[in-house]
Amino acid sequence: METPTRRRMPRGRLPKTVIAFGWTSFFTDVSSEMIVPLLPLFLTSVLGGGALALGAIEGFADALSSILKLVSGRIADRVGRSRPLVLAGYVLSSIARPLVALAAAPWHVVVVRAVDRTGKGLRTSPRDAIIAAETPTERRGEAFGFQRAMDHLGAVVGPLCAIALLRFATTDLRVVFALAAIPAAVACAVLVAYVREPARAARAPDALPARLGAPDRALLRLLVPLAIFTLGNASDLFLLLQLSEHDSGPIQLSLLWLGLHAVKSVSSLFGGRLADRFGPLAMITSGWIVYTAVYLGLALAEDRSWILALCLVYGTYHGLTEGSEKALVSRITPAASRGTAFGWYHLTVGLLALPASVIFGLVWSAWGSATAFGMGAALAGTATVALCVLRPGRS
Repeated sequence: METPTRRRMPRGRLPKTVIAFGWTSFFTDVSSEMIVPLLPLFLTSVLGGGALALGAIEGFADALSSILKLVSGRIADRVGRSRPLVLAGYVLSSIARPLVALAAAPWHVVVVRAVDRTGKGLRTSPRDAIIAAETPTERRGEAFGFQRAMDHLGAVVGPLCAIALLRFATTDLRVVFALAAIPAAVACAVLVAYVREPARAARAPDALPARLGAPDRALLRLLVPLAIFTLGNASDLFLLLQLSEHDSGPIQLSLLWLGLHAVKSVSSLFGGRLADRFGPLAMITSGWIVYTAVYLGLALAEDRSWILALCLVYGTYHGLTEGSEKALVSRITPAASRGTAFGWYHLTVGLLALPASVIFGLVWSAWGSATAFGMGAALAGTATVALCVLRPGRS
């Protein structure tokens, strides 16, 4: 565990590199969300694919990305530099993503999405390591919260851009996909111009083991409850499915999706600052309690207005936990192995997300939505208890 050297910085200003990463995340997500929400329609109406094709594409892409997050974090620690991997990851995704416009068959989309997610896998853990290195310990919650807030804000603006283009400029999905290259290029320009990597302190030759082993005990005390929680953390798309079963149309569902990301963005800003004030462990616990309560509410709610309200409250769980979890990882991990630690964190969340959604969907199909949401609440509650017992980051 690190003993940080504190740098003086005006409270109201985050490091320039952190701000630049925030804007990079914003424009990257604008580009991504101009495409991803339209992929199901594109696959079915243009390429003749179906649900199986969509599931295979997203499942393969996410699994690949999760594995690469561990590999890239490890490489960054071994070579002592993170910025080249970050640059390569963002540029690779920015080049690949708009190529969906050229797809003539479902397998073309598989390739493009795989390359896109390869870029995400290369950049994520090294990026988080740079943010941690650039930010004093007492402000890391705010820094990671800002990055997540800008990411979610991009998820609001991206679909709005696509809707505006389809409404006023073109009805061709391929044109929208091609135009997604513009915000992607802006993201890369911001990254190249403003993101710098701090010099790393010299480390002992044995500071990082030659072989990748299991996470150390301090990190495992976070990863074990996180794994339990993730198994109960199904895709947010199930929230839309729950609302759609209560006479909600496409416009209402789209507005909920945008509203959910708006809540995530705003709450991420406040959640990060609260993590710095009260500790990331307290915020993670609070967020998981909110998640448990919301899922219990969704299991019992029958009124559409209550379901809508619960879905929006659900967004605060993301704001309380996403930045806090990364701040806690950086706090309990030595600087020399921080990229690897973030890799283990992202691998745990990424690989378990797919079976979590599959299990949730199977339970929903067999016993109904109430049972599925009740199961998610039970797993989240169990994870919260485990987190309180193991208390990662506390001696």
